[in-house]
Amino acid sequence: MAPLRKPLQGLRNVVRFNWHFYAVAVAGALVLAGASFAAPPALRPYAAMALGLLIAPVLASLAATAYVYDCSSLYSLNWLPAAPAPNAALLNINAGFDEISPVLVQKFAPGTLQVLDFYDPTRHTEVSIERARRATLPFPGTQAVDTRAALPLPGNSIDMAFAFLAAHEIRDAQERAGFFQELARITKPNGLLVVTEHLRDTANFLAYTVGFFHFHSRRAWLASFSQAGLCVEQEIRITPFVTSFLLRKNGSAT
Repeated sequence: MAPLRKPLQGLRNVVRFNWHFYAVAVAGALVLAGASFAAPPALRPYAAMALGLLIAPVLASLAATAYVYDCSSLYSLNWLPAAPAPNAALLNINAGFDEISPVLVQKFAPGTLQVLDFYDPTRHTEVSIERARRATLPFPGTQAVDTRAALPLPGNSIDMAFAFLAAHEIRDAQERAGFFQELARITKPNGLLVVTEHLRDTANFLAYTVGFFHFHSRRAWLASFSQAGLCVEQEIRITPFVTSFLLRKNGSAT
């Protein structure tokens, strides 16, 4: 079976969708590199030091990105358990950019997949998401939803639901807990909810510096799950930078 992802696809996407950041970094590096040669001798070491302080975090973030999205097992999904039922009813939730639905279809065939997209251009205003949406087509049949409203699915209808690198875009804690309550409602009693995210922790700070503030802490995720009536059955550290929570309804059989 042909691979669904191209070499360095993750790294290329991050650079393509965030090119403005890298353009500023390159311009700053060029200025500092010039200063390290052209400045008065007494100032050259400081310019070189500033150049290193600028380049090192950028290179670290690029290396971490390539490792996570292109060299790890993240997109192979070999860390996931088998579907809880044959011909499983699957659900994928995304926030405007969906690279995982084709992988889910391939891994869990002949299950059926529904895809919901909660991207709202009036609330999710990051330019990187806008570029990603322009550059990629949504998975066929994707339906737009609102994280503040009921999901258009009946209760106890989904065997496995996935929120893959998406739920962190729900910034408000109460809204996030309410959204997970909806996911718990539509998941079958023996169903599984898989939430995969970067965490606001030391590893992600070292990789992405201040960018780690865009992620939520493990404590915040656990609070959201608890408020939604979900319990963590298993916590998988796919890489030092990405964690997947396997959740079930409280009291569900495992």
